[in-house]
Amino acid sequence: MINFLNTLSIWILPLIIVFILVFALYKKTPAYEVFVEGANEGFKIAVKIIPYLIAIMVCTALFRASGAIEIIENFLKPVLDYFKIPIETTIIMLTRSLSGSATLGVLADIINQTGVNSYATKLAAVITGSSETTFYVASVYFGAVGIKKFRHALLAGILADIVGLIAAVWICSIFFL
Repeated sequence: MINFLNTLSIWILPLIIVFILVFALYKKTPAYEVFVEGANEGFKIAVKIIPYLIAIMVCTALFRASGAIEIIENFLKPVLDYFKIPIETTIIMLTRSLSGSATLGVLADIINQTGVNSYATKLAAVITGSSETTFYVASVYFGAVGIKKFRHALLAGILADIVGLIAAVWICSIFFL
């Protein structure tokens, strides 16, 4: 089974590309021209979202550098201890909604500090996979299409992140504690 999955992982991307090209040929679609048109459109969108990306990156850096995370960790320590949540995962819980790259950096720090098989690492990895970069997605994608009022979508995204966080803690406590 593992050999099959390894072979599949090597061949899946080339097979998808071949499938798309064959399908475009079948539909008589000029695949290269459509690809270039899409790349041009993507580049225009990328230029439009640069200010939003910079804003999110600055906010994340300020949040980490200000010491606010340590204050929040100290405030939440009794609750975290009660639910057996390692204090190292607090920063993942706080930054996941802001930035995926910041979260991956924090996850790498947790792995280096606590080890690959620690409960903190497993919980941090599950939290990372069970939540979304809500503020990033809302600001970048809504900003790219010019939507200014997205508070309801943001509220739904935050609620989904909270549910994902609770589910991650619950499931990890069942499987790994």
